[in-house]
Amino acid sequence: MFLGEYSHSIDEKGRIAVPKKFRNELEKGLIITRGLDNCLFVFTDAEWQKLAEQLQKLPLTQASARSFVRLMFAGASEELLDKQGRISVPQFLREYAGIKKNVIVTGLFNRMEIWAEDAWTAYKQSAEENNSELAEQLAGIGII
Repeated sequence: MFLGEYSHSIDEKGRIAVPKKFRNELEKGLIITRGLDNCLFVFTDAEWQKLAEQLQKLPLTQASARSFVRLMFAGASEELLDKQGRISVPQFLREYAGIKKNVIVTGLFNRMEIWAEDAWTAYKQSAEENNSELAEQLAGIGII
């Protein structure tokens, strides 16, 4: 399980150190892809397969389904941790997420997210300011 928030930087070769507590989960390989809200999603191979099976069931005739599948799969890259526990983030994914130097790696149960530090700060501030509204919306669908 991925939990927490970690500050890292990306090196000149486009590598990011994965938090030590996440490395065991990712040692067999990982998939990094475009996420929502202009961050990157990082999945274990097993979680990626679960997502792929769900996305495969989406109707090919629905434009929004095709767009989402394209977003996730066309932008996906298979990566391995190096001996220092780093992953390479392809240039096109760094550009998508606006990653220049400082990043925030977040753990969100079944995936990691990688954010440009300024984007994460803005997103988190907005979410914290609107947490009552978010709670009400979740309560409306029976979550809280």
